Amino acid sequence: MNEADFVAIGGFVVLFVLMALRVPVGIAMGIVGVGGFAQIAGWGPALNQLAISPLRTITDYNTSLIPMFILMGVFATRSGISGELFAAARAWVGHMRGGLGLATITACSGFAAISGSSVATAATMSKVALPEMRGAGYGDELATGVIAAGGTLGILIPPSVVLAIYGYITEQDIGTLFIAGVVPGIIAVFMYLGLVWLIAGKQAQSTPRVGMRDRFASLKGIWAVLLLFAAVVGGIYAGVVTPTEAAAAGAFLTGLIGVLRGRLGLRELRVSLVEALHTAVAIYTILIGAMLFSYFLAITQTPQKITAWLTGLDLGAYPTLALILLFFLFMGCILDAMAMIILLVPIVFPVITALGFDPIWFGIIIVMTVELGMITPPIGMNVYVINAVIRDARLATIFRGVMPFVAIDILRLILLAAVPAISLWLPNTMS
Repeated sequence: MNEADFVAIGGFVVLFVLMALRVPVGIAMGIVGVGGFAQIAGWGPALNQLAISPLRTITDYNTSLIPMFILMGVFATRSGISGELFAAARAWVGHMRGGLGLATITACSGFAAISGSSVATAATMSKVALPEMRGAGYGDELATGVIAAGGTLGILIPPSVVLAIYGYITEQDIGTLFIAGVVPGIIAVFMYLGLVWLIAGKQAQSTPRVGMRDRFASLKGIWAVLLLFAAVVGGIYAGVVTPTEAAAAGAFLTGLIGVLRGRLGLRELRVSLVEALHTAVAIYTILIGAMLFSYFLAITQTPQKITAWLTGLDLGAYPTLALILLFFLFMGCILDAMAMIILLVPIVFPVITALGFDPIWFGIIIVMTVELGMITPPIGMNVYVINAVIRDARLATIFRGVMPFVAIDILRLILLAAVPAISLWLPNTMS
């Protein structure tokens, strides 16, 4: 090994030590990136990168959609759209076996389509759906498992902040990635619905059947969701707007709907803007750290060496892909989704392209993989969010509840990895 190899290994050791000490991942990546780059090129060039990278990242047009989608999700949460989604879903499927569980998954998918956040979806639906499921006789294991798993739909169904970040760091078209996530997202919803129907059994009561007039009346409360989804995803698919323009339009329309309904006054608007700002700053900090860390990777040639090593094993394309996905599944037990995408994708992406895999398809596959990390121990961000919102729901109970959904997610991952056309068909129809 040469000096660059020793610096690279030392950099990764320091990085994981810093993260173990609870240093924010963006700060840790920035420290290692600047320090490691300085060891090879000197402190002058390293400090120049430190001066340039933040401004370059913040002013990049492609990253400006991130705060807009975040604001869209915050407005949606504070406008009470989640409650209307759940009420409509309950009216249509509540009388079926496991009806409230089915309604929760359906509402999660609708809310995911306008929030783009797994954590926001899980937190919001915990307040809306869990009390009703408990009242209908659902055990905490099933009820919290349904909500935690349903929340993961927010990371895949467009608009997805994680997909946008994947597109940014791999230089792939974000709009194409969003459209590629539509069919896998629909498959995820129906697989979850089928699982809930199977496992609900007789432990939970069904709600009374609602007449057709009342069912259609319940849809009046979710016209906003249909409008927003059409404006954002439909506009991107038709080529009418760019993802950044769609994000801005989505944030504006969500805020306007909240104001017109009387749910977003001046105080609520100010609180929403501050909340979105806090989240956006946290994500930009990670992106800046990732940019600095990428210079460190480039100067040590770590991605190229890992690519040469993995392809040199001569395992074949799909066994190598399986090895990468297993590594991501393992890392999902100790890192959150955002950290995994930003830290690990730049390292393995050259391997994927060298093996001839489609980068758009891989984006969907890898986001599905990190999605598992949202509900698997010991991190399981959605599980901790539910525990924070519903204090009497024990962590062990929630983790047991999500295990059937982890199994169905792995099955779905295998399906989409084996049949790339499922993800690529819809993007290929774009004009």
